[in-house]
Amino acid sequence: MDFHLNEEQLMIQHAVREFARKELAPIAAQLDRESRFPREIIERMAAMDLFALPFSEDYGGTGDGYLAYVIAVEEISRACASTGITYAAHCSIGTGPIYLFGSEAQKQKWVVPCARGEMLAAFGLTEPEAGSDAGNTRTTAVLDGDYWVINGSKCFITNATQAGVAVITAVTEPGRGTAGISSFIVPTDTPGFKVSPPYEKLGLRASDTAEIILENVRVPRENLLGEPGQGFKQFLQVLDGGRISIGALSVGLAQACLDASLAYARERVQFGRPISKFQAIQFKLADMAMAVELARLAVYRAAWLKDQGLPFTREAAMAKLFASETAVKAALEAIQIFGGYGYIKDYPVERYLRDAKLMEIGEGTSEVQRLVIARQLGC
Repeated sequence: MDFHLNEEQLMIQHAVREFARKELAPIAAQLDRESRFPREIIERMAAMDLFALPFSEDYGGTGDGYLAYVIAVEEISRACASTGITYAAHCSIGTGPIYLFGSEAQKQKWVVPCARGEMLAAFGLTEPEAGSDAGNTRTTAVLDGDYWVINGSKCFITNATQAGVAVITAVTEPGRGTAGISSFIVPTDTPGFKVSPPYEKLGLRASDTAEIILENVRVPRENLLGEPGQGFKQFLQVLDGGRISIGALSVGLAQACLDASLAYARERVQFGRPISKFQAIQFKLADMAMAVELARLAVYRAAWLKDQGLPFTREAAMAKLFASETAVKAALEAIQIFGGYGYIKDYPVERYLRDAKLMEIGEGTSEVQRLVIARQLGC
């Protein structure tokens, strides 16, 4: 077993870490306060080919693989989780379905510009009555000659107002349950495609999250992704990969909590010495460091399995579950170490907690991850 990153992966890690440290971290708090989408940062990331990492060279990618990509997600999220989720949603669940299930023509038309960062992508799955129960989709798509006519709505959609293309799930065969759900590639400038104002959120405030409304949206017949009735199976596979990227985002957040806590504990003096010298604080830091490293190993292993073409559903759920809960615990401990200062916005750890909580909800709640793991165990 080789736990070393290769030379290319180490170069990517170093380059993204330096970019995030110098250009993103200094403005992360301001982005959060202003709920401002970091368009200039996204453009810089595109110039660095970060959106291209998980995709093959045939479709505008660099061919570096999923592990290289999650390393980048981790480093971006360590500086700004809002940017991290923008990046992760675009690559894993926005562009990912077209890359995995699209025809050659679809990949050339949509994956290439998405991999180059020329447009952002979104994934329209969740609905008001179809969250964890994603098979209860109410959005419909009806074939009318050479066009599919889509009606419905999707909520909590990352990149909704910024995306140039969205993959939308809809019922094409009513009465067949999950076997009647299909997926469609929908350009966001299609007439009838509407987006609500962005939500006012607890955390991840610089990311773009809104509702998508589809009113008689007509897309060409060839915009069906794969075969009719395959949408449910498709998004289950897409979410497996997405969970790895949310795990990486969580690791980045947890590492940021550890970084901030270490620095503060070394500087904060009580009773005549730095609080890092007190065993109570040392134990908190030790537990935090242990959990962060274990979460990172779980995420990297799941990404490696995906790169090898091996089964990774169970490992992705485990990585997402453990890493997301680690991020929340790390943020809570960071606030405890900071004391009263951790509760005010002059320090970053309150933002880390607000950002971390979504990790236990998005792309399958912690409860759903435990169900996935139990089913993989044969329960």
